[in-house]
Amino acid sequence: MKTTKLIVGLAFSALSLTSIDANAQDKFFQAVGTPYMPKVEIAFNRYYTYEGLVDNMKKIAAAHPDIAKIESIGKSYEGREMMTLTITDFSTGPDTDKPGMWIDGNIHSNEIQGGEFALYAAWYLTEMHADNEFIQELLKDKTFYITPTINPDARNDFFNQPNTANSPRSGMMVLDNDGDGLKGEDGMDDLDGDGHITMMIRKSPTGRYIKDPQDPRKLIMVGADKVGEYEILGQEGTDGDGDGRVNDDGVGYYDPNRDWGWNWQPDYIQRGALRYPFSLPENRNIMEFVMKHPNIAGAQSFHNSGGMILRGPGAEEDVSTYNRDDIRIYDAIASKGEEMIPGYRYLTVYKDLYSVFGGELDWFYGTRGVFTYSNELMTSYLYFHKEGSGRGNQDEMFEVDQLLTMGDAFVMWHEYEHPQFGTVEIGGFKKTFGRAHPGFLLEQDAHRNAAFTIYHAYHTPKLSIMDVKEEDLGGGLKSITATIFNERLMPTHASQDLKYKIERPDYVSISGAKVIAGFVVEDEDFKKFSEQKRNPEKIEVANIPGMTAVKVKWIVSSGSNYSITVDSAKGGKVSWKK
Repeated sequence: MKTTKLIVGLAFSALSLTSIDANAQDKFFQAVGTPYMPKVEIAFNRYYTYEGLVDNMKKIAAAHPDIAKIESIGKSYEGREMMTLTITDFSTGPDTDKPGMWIDGNIHSNEIQGGEFALYAAWYLTEMHADNEFIQELLKDKTFYITPTINPDARNDFFNQPNTANSPRSGMMVLDNDGDGLKGEDGMDDLDGDGHITMMIRKSPTGRYIKDPQDPRKLIMVGADKVGEYEILGQEGTDGDGDGRVNDDGVGYYDPNRDWGWNWQPDYIQRGALRYPFSLPENRNIMEFVMKHPNIAGAQSFHNSGGMILRGPGAEEDVSTYNRDDIRIYDAIASKGEEMIPGYRYLTVYKDLYSVFGGELDWFYGTRGVFTYSNELMTSYLYFHKEGSGRGNQDEMFEVDQLLTMGDAFVMWHEYEHPQFGTVEIGGFKKTFGRAHPGFLLEQDAHRNAAFTIYHAYHTPKLSIMDVKEEDLGGGLKSITATIFNERLMPTHASQDLKYKIERPDYVSISGAKVIAGFVVEDEDFKKFSEQKRNPEKIEVANIPGMTAVKVKWIVSSGSNYSITVDSAKGGKVSWKK
């Protein structure tokens, strides 16, 4: 009897599970613009270590083999593989035959959410592909190269080592500067072992501060004629060499975003530069990958913080590098980005922030002619939808901690017996608060920034062959005229590309016909043509501007079944057959 009940129970359980799977829509329903029952479940309300990012990338590639492939593009300083996802519809041609979009994040160790934002873009493209017509068409035409963290060693250092929100200093790559075997010199002293370097205060008869009676998290400076209860000792840590400064043997660093081979300046001019351009293996790996992929037409790098969509130039010396025609395209795409990402502002690095020499976005544009943005992720606007500085202020941060994170963003003051200062109190905001998104804001902002990047990729060139005309010239000759139209904003060659002849011309070829002469049509109405006397069957076109057409013309003596092909490094390949 018991055995019978057990068998029946198991059968019922199996039937119930089958019913749940079969009637999944009875349990939940697809929200607009979101993958329905994704093959790869990724929570975008948390942060992932390097290993976590790579694990999710491998799952994406395994679940979507027809549109996603994963590879290492080289090793980091400490030997970690720099993993990159290539996402495109491989059934419509090789990735290199389509305009490419490069996406990366987390070049600075504490600018962590760039990793999640880049991962989100990869996840969204792959999971939406099956059901979304726009994504299907996009991946037929475009290729995405996505590297969520381009500084994997320092990413893990930020998570696994004690840090502030701003350390390693300015969020840079950590190295062993003095060769003593300790990265970041002697590091930071996490006295209470919670992984966060916060602040230290101490009771003092000459202190200038008291704790706010209404909010004991806050310190209030007393008036000039009053004595407080606490003095601020500064950052949590110890004074290792007795010079009166805590953590002064702190993190040594080089800045990966001062290491690129464009307008590079040595360390004594700009702090953070290493020995020469591409001293760092991570940047060198990216450079070599990009050089091998001339189809990359657009690029996006994710940083933090302040809520900005940035373009170059990084320094005033490069103002003339950014041609007016290209700036119009930058402006058009970024102005749409301001609408898509509330609280973000479109700015120019040198003019609105500070000078950056040897920066990534200048290298992409200056040496490769790639339209590139750097988004500074996270703005205080996201908290309460109030206009502000972009990074918030202390009062607002306390309010966010109280009302939105329920106290989880702040380490409450607690006593500690310091080996040098006696009884102190340690407390303050956690390293993952301020510059980084709290979990509840992470996915929404990731989606908006990914949508902006997809919009950017959409406007890389899209070429079509249209309006092919034939005219009988007599004597067994005829002319064939073809119109090549670029349906998107970005040209096949940026002005910088044309100026320095970075990339080869676009080729428009005819086959299946005996070609006598070939021309670029300069003005069809006034019969102005530029003849190409060498290899006339393969016309060289300098550029196909955005939202513009060019025309080519051949004189042929035979050919009734011919085909026309366009081959553009950044515009992809397209063909037409009679």
